[in-house]
Amino acid sequence: MQQSTINFDINKIIFDDPSSIFHILTESEKQLFCSHMEVKHYRKGEYICRTGEVPKGLLCLINGTAKIFRIGAGGRKHIFRIVKPNELIGYIALFADMIYGASARAIENSAAVIINRETMFSLLRSNSELSLRFIKSLSTELGFSYFRTMTLTQKQMPARLAESLLFLRDNYGFEDDNVTLKVCLSREDLASISNMTTSNAIRTLSSFARKNLISTEGKRIKLIDISGLEEISGEQAKCLKISSSKVL
Repeated sequence: MQQSTINFDINKIIFDDPSSIFHILTESEKQLFCSHMEVKHYRKGEYICRTGEVPKGLLCLINGTAKIFRIGAGGRKHIFRIVKPNELIGYIALFADMIYGASARAIENSAAVIINRETMFSLLRSNSELSLRFIKSLSTELGFSYFRTMTLTQKQMPARLAESLLFLRDNYGFEDDNVTLKVCLSREDLASISNMTTSNAIRTLSSFARKNLISTEGKRIKLIDISGLEEISGEQAKCLKISSSKVL
């Protein structure tokens, strides 16, 4: 694990941001949270948690990005989602008292807050609104998983890749130019979230580029024709837009 001298403003990142699930904590609850947490730093490619490990607490990413994935049959990797700051990792396993069913790995240098199990459960017992937020997040993620399962098994490859690009646009946004995706994925990772091989993803991206739907520069992808991608996907992008605080 990487040691870092970077200081994070926990209040600003976790408590002041309205999109944070912890935004509604009282002052005393914030103090309890801060007194029982630790910040851990991860280098690019380093595991944040691994399949089969026992959760020691709740993980909340506060810097960087991470991928949630599992290795399936034949060693093929499947990415379930990409995590951005203020999103949670591992609370399905934590609440179900189970081992992690998937791994989390930093896509870039990242940092996460870990709050221990006992403190997290204490906060949930004392704050009913916080509990309702977790229930909403779990329900949203379950609905999203059903939708993605249908998509990845029934749609053709171009539709799956177009949908993945729109999903990344809706959930991670654009750079300042309003066309370049803010999240930077390898071709392998993009293929994984689209349920296709890397070679097929590369060919499909090239096809999209020839049709002026997108342009690429290394791992950077620019979405040039949103309506064209939506037409190929067969679904409006809003169907894939889910709330913050997604789960593992």
